[in-house]
Amino acid sequence: MGIFSRLTDIINSNINALLDRAEEPEKLIRLIIQEMEDTLVEVRSTAARTIAEKKDLQRQVDRIAAAQAEWESKAELAVTRGREDLAKAALVEKAKLADTARAIEEELGHLEIALERNDVDVAKLENKLNEAKAKQKAILARHETASARLKVRRKLHDSRVEDAFMRFDLVERRLTRVEGEIESYDLGQKQTLAEEIDSLAADSAIEEELAAIKARLGGGGQSPNKKG
Repeated sequence: MGIFSRLTDIINSNINALLDRAEEPEKLIRLIIQEMEDTLVEVRSTAARTIAEKKDLQRQVDRIAAAQAEWESKAELAVTRGREDLAKAALVEKAKLADTARAIEEELGHLEIALERNDVDVAKLENKLNEAKAKQKAILARHETASARLKVRRKLHDSRVEDAFMRFDLVERRLTRVEGEIESYDLGQKQTLAEEIDSLAADSAIEEELAAIKARLGGGGQSPNKKG
């Protein structure tokens, strides 16, 4: 299984678990990025182990090559001394080492292919990780905006808001009733224009009558019961 298919399985299983618990989008995004970062660390660790194994196999190949050269020298020596039997035995050992070297070389080839694929996967994963981080802020901003709008909509449709406005209406009706009571006390208190003019005329007549009385009382010093 490739790292991306495995990573997808891990992320999907965790996201489904979070969705089942109705988690917030921030947690989902952080989880995706965290899974990608963890996978990247794991892939790089695997690559490091593969590189170490490759170097170890290469050292084995080098040692085998040195041993082959040594067996070949021994075969040449045996031939110069007329010991073909020893020369053949030395060449058999050299052949065995050659078989071992080919097996190791084949394994090295597999490791080379694995490292090449690993490099490609790491590059892709790094690009996806950078892309996810770049989108993270935009997604979180959208979520905050949507959450704020949702709160406003919920407030507008909240029965408590309607109840509050009903109370406002009740207060206004009470104030209107009180204002009406206040105005009722002023009914009949205010004179019309005609009434004000008649009142002025009455006041004038009273003033004239008062002046006449004063004149009679003050004329000739007579008592008000005496006649001229």
